[in-house]
Amino acid sequence: MLNLPEVTTEQENEEFFDLVAKNVKRIRQNLGLSQLETALSIGQASSGFYANMENNAHGKHFNLLHLFKLSKLFDCDICDFFK
Repeated sequence: MLNLPEVTTEQENEEFFDLVAKNVKRIRQNLGLSQLETALSIGQASSGFYANMENNAHGKHFNLLHLFKLSKLFDCDICDFFK
């Protein structure tokens, strides 16, 4: 088995997830959308799981498909979530 070094630290990973979550939340709020409206629009059954992703809680994070759907819903560039 290869012994490869880690590319990022756990702290860097968490900071990245926090950045994405904060940007999603900011854009959603600026558009006046609720968590429930947003969750349902991207195929989530309720706002609970979505809220955990948006708050980076309980190890829940947005995946690429979530971000793709959110960029369509928000009519923004997907890169806006990473700035």
